[in-house]
Amino acid sequence: MADKAREAIYKMPRKTRGIGAGLLGAAAIGVYGQIRLSSNGSYKQIQKVLIANRGEIACRVMRTAKRLGIETIAVYSDADEKALHTKTADKAYRIGEASPLKSYLKMDTILEVALKSGAHAVHPGYGFLSENPEFADLCQKNDIIFMGPPAQAIRDMGMKNTAKKIMIDAKVPVIEGYNGSNQDPQYLFEEAKRIGYPLMIKAVRGGGGKGMRIAWKEKDFFESLESAKSESQKSFGDSDMIMEKFVERPRHVEVQVFGDKWDNYVYLWERDCSLQRRHQKVIEEAPAPLLSMETRHRLGKAACDAARAVNYEGAGTVEFIMDPKGDFYFMEMNTRLQVEHPISELICGIDLVEWQFKVAQGEKIPIKQEDLKINGHAIEARVYAEDSAAGFMPTAGLLEHLSFPTNARVDSGVVQGDSVTVFYDPMIAKVIVHGADRTEAINRLDNALNNTHIGGLCNNVSFVRKCLTHPEFVAGNVYTDFIADHEKELLGKDDKPSMDVVAEGVIGQLLVRSSNVDPSKGPFYANDYFRLNHAPNKNVSGLNNASIQVKIEKDNRYKFEYDGQNVEAVVTNVEYEEENVVRFDIELDKKRWRSKAVQLKDSVAIYGIEHREWSAPREKCYDDEAASDASLEARSPMPGVIEKVLVKPGEKVSNGQPLIVMMAMKMEYSVRAKADCIIKSINCEAGQNVTKNAILVKFEENQD
Repeated sequence: MADKAREAIYKMPRKTRGIGAGLLGAAAIGVYGQIRLSSNGSYKQIQKVLIANRGEIACRVMRTAKRLGIETIAVYSDADEKALHTKTADKAYRIGEASPLKSYLKMDTILEVALKSGAHAVHPGYGFLSENPEFADLCQKNDIIFMGPPAQAIRDMGMKNTAKKIMIDAKVPVIEGYNGSNQDPQYLFEEAKRIGYPLMIKAVRGGGGKGMRIAWKEKDFFESLESAKSESQKSFGDSDMIMEKFVERPRHVEVQVFGDKWDNYVYLWERDCSLQRRHQKVIEEAPAPLLSMETRHRLGKAACDAARAVNYEGAGTVEFIMDPKGDFYFMEMNTRLQVEHPISELICGIDLVEWQFKVAQGEKIPIKQEDLKINGHAIEARVYAEDSAAGFMPTAGLLEHLSFPTNARVDSGVVQGDSVTVFYDPMIAKVIVHGADRTEAINRLDNALNNTHIGGLCNNVSFVRKCLTHPEFVAGNVYTDFIADHEKELLGKDDKPSMDVVAEGVIGQLLVRSSNVDPSKGPFYANDYFRLNHAPNKNVSGLNNASIQVKIEKDNRYKFEYDGQNVEAVVTNVEYEEENVVRFDIELDKKRWRSKAVQLKDSVAIYGIEHREWSAPREKCYDDEAASDASLEARSPMPGVIEKVLVKPGEKVSNGQPLIVMMAMKMEYSVRAKADCIIKSINCEAGQNVTKNAILVKFEENQD
């Protein structure tokens, strides 16, 4: 009887379900929270969940599922056979080769695993199939709960042109642009003239900055359009575009919303995600700085109106562009959990993944809007394997050393000894903190990042710390061009490190050499060239492999000369933490601080005043000028796959002209000519895998 009543309620119009549920009474819904209406009309509890994703989000979902007593099922590609998410799950199944197209994007294969494993639900995470309505439909047809919104909501919001029309009808503010079906390039060019430059060209599908380009001037239009269409086709299988007037100095403010089957909607306040590079977020915070409560409530109401317009269920994010005057406009809706969801969890004191399980089973949202208060401030930093100084070029390779802070929440899908591969996003971890206010949160995150130690791969930790502590960021003056406008302070090359940095680098290298030697055996084992009553001199690698002479005296005093100065440092509290890892205190010029040195394969990593690798000769991070000398050759900036070869031998090319298009780590990159020249030879072809610094094109000088 109760089951029939529940089914009758489910078939009611959404706005009357609450009344029906009330009439049903406690007897009928006493087990509410462990029920779910499936496609055949019965309810079922989620006892097994398949996570159709990888890396940190798969591990994140598993943590909550295990806490709730739900069995977890992982899927993995050949590249992830030994990955953390594969080892963390209760069961794991291989689904294909390393390429996402041959593994994590194979709907039929993942569904087959879900059925074979007896999974009651599929959690899609973010990326891959998370916003694929066909996959949501496929799950429903096979009586498996898709832990996301209904397929139609994904379709409506996944197509930016359709979404914009729906938002206009829902009276949600939108920005001027074009979202029609005519995709003829010449027609789009004429529409662009009407809208005016600068202009944002955006893929109708997807998100994450993919298929998005800015045409600053009319002459940039066709190249920007073609690049956006190409990247969108590769990422989402669709090359249709919309266009919007580009708001200069905008803020990217988004609202976390949640809906259930009973027409309940709440907003969990807003996040500011303005600090970006390549349209990818770097630092996110909640709530957004310098907003009034009145603006916050207007943003929240607009986000709920957007969700209600498409009968949304589950976790979603409505993204807005905010101009310098504080006016905001709908940008898009991400119909999934977001990478930055932890900061919303921290200021609201909830677990959004737990909410996803509850709502997927048919429960109501557990908190009403009036009970959702803002508690303090939260900030998240995305830690990437990338060379920030070389255009944020992603890097791949072995994580020789990896340790995370204990005074922060860290969401990661890797451990020391794992590799960052070219097949997936290069994010290593998210470091998240919570403070009583924004100032406290900034200080806590800076401290946590100082204790985030990554060895063997270029990474963005030092860059993120510079952003975080920049006076304008501290003041809350954030906008999407922040990094570009402060490039000199944030990315300027430091060719001359301070005396403090040199001291800890030199001493760290000396100490770590003996980190695997038992000092109790005596000084002859622990110290190279040790002699009684003699202070040995040693050569140690300095900046750019320069040699620094060091004299080691008694009482752990180190004397060396640097930049015309004679320096003496005293080392105390030396602790050999593990093999090849040593911690120590340095006293220099009336200052004292603690440092850590780690012996890597070809270098010594120092974590103290700065994070820096002091190298014996080894492959350096990609240097655009050195590796792509236009007079000789163009090289691959990273490992990846050649997508297009745009030139032929003998062809004359001009400075800045695209030569090769390649894809790696979810990024499309154009290798361009650095000067006017003639193509001598092409050393690659479409579909070919290439290594970092592989010679792609050779040139000869243009004698005209």
